[in-house]
This record gives sequence, structure tokens and C-alpha cells, in this order.
Amino acid sequence: MIPWLHAETDPLPEARLALPQGSDAPGLLAAGGQLTPERLVEAYSKGIFPWYSEGQPVLWWSPDPRMVLMVDEFKLSRSLRKTVTKFARTPGYEVRIDSAFARVITACAGTPREGQDGTWIVAAMIDAYRHWNQLGGVHSFETWIDGELAGGLYGVSLGRMFFGESMFAHRTDASKVALAALVCFCRENGVTMIDCQQRTGHLASMGGREIPRIEFERRLSLSLGAPPIRDWTYHPSMWRHLQMSDARTAAVKVKDSA
Repeated sequence: MIPWLHAETDPLPEARLALPQGSDAPGLLAAGGQLTPERLVEAYSKGIFPWYSEGQPVLWWSPDPRMVLMVDEFKLSRSLRKTVTKFARTPGYEVRIDSAFARVITACAGTPREGQDGTWIVAAMIDAYRHWNQLGGVHSFETWIDGELAGGLYGVSLGRMFFGESMFAHRTDASKVALAALVCFCRENGVTMIDCQQRTGHLASMGGREIPRIEFERRLSLSLGAPPIRDWTYHPSMWRHLQMSDARTAAVKVKDSA
């Protein structure tokens, strides 16, 4: 049995109490409560996130292992690198942060997901995260082409930690460009790890990997102790951080051939 949160004053259980692998719902920790900013800050600070469907109570999760993307391990295929490079150099193509958060989260909610029937970004979650965005806790990274929103992603930021939530694309690779921009922004601001919550082949192909929950919590604690990011502006000069991926790839090739 998982605990039920009867009031907003009920604390979330420790993450280690989540249902284990092999259970009916591995990672499920608790149910109930509301998506208030205070509750969300408490949850993410403990490595816990909400994930549920329409008609269900709020369900709180902490899976083990945890899918993450270490920003120095981000990988771009040769074709996608060409796409991102072209995007960065083309007039009228730009990355914006938080200029259309409501449109981004709504588009994410309407994007079909492989293996999922419906969306977990329900109306109550959209309202809660829009409010949290206004308070500065959630941010959207957006790709714009000639004044049109082409794709993007959104996620939570606490300290020097970024928790990726969802992405969408109206044009080919537009969400991947937004992810590349997020990685560059993280490198610029000393964010070393992006939480991806659960494993997908798409994230794994771009360098994401699973780590034990205890290791995730250790890294999270260090990141939360750092001062929060103040300037949420994407400067085109940040694209230079993609060169770090080239350098790392070259180093791995040298190591593998030794």
C-alpha cells in the first residue's frame, strides 16, 4: 500500500519507500494532495515528480534507476549536428526562453507518445505549471522559425538542477534543437545533470543513461545547494558549447582505439 496525502501539510514519504522493480507500479510513492507550488518544490527537491492521467488522483513517483542526461555526455548524430548548426546560423531562426510557455506545455500535452494512451499533462497540471512558470520555477525552451513556434520543451529548475518534463515538435527536429539549446544553456550556467525521469530510446540515443536512485539523490543534493540561475535568456553565443560534444567524442574515440 502507498500512503495517501490527506492534506497539504502531510509530507511526502522518503523516496526509498517507493514501490520496487517487479511490482505493479515500480517507482510509485504516494497519492493525493494538490499541485501547489509549495508541494511541487518539496517534491522535486526530493527527486519526486507527479505523473497521472485524467480521472486519477495526483500520483507521486521516484523510479529506481533514474534516467538522466549528463550535459557533458550529450550526443548529436552527424545529421542532427548539421541541422543544429544550420539553425544557429540562419537569420530568422532563434531560441527563446519563456516567451510562449502556455503554448509549449499545451503543445506537449497534445503530442502523441509511443506506448501511451492519452496524456499525463492533464488540465490541472497545465494550470499548476503555468502558475509555477509565473513564479520562476518552470521554464520553456522554444525554437522559432520566421516568427512561428516550431518546437520546444519545458522543465523545472531548482538551484543548478534542471528537470526535463516534456517536448514537442511542429517541424522536423525542432524539439531536438531545443534540447541542444538547453544543453548549451546548462553548460553556460554550471548545470551538470538534466533529469529525464524514465528511460526512452530517444533520450538514450542522445546520451541519456540510467543511474541508481541513491546516486541521483546525491547529485541532486549537490545541485540544490548551488545558487539559482538568475538570467533566463538564451544568447546565440551559447551555441559555442556544442563544441564540447565534439571534443568529448574525439576523446572517446582516442580512448577506444588505445
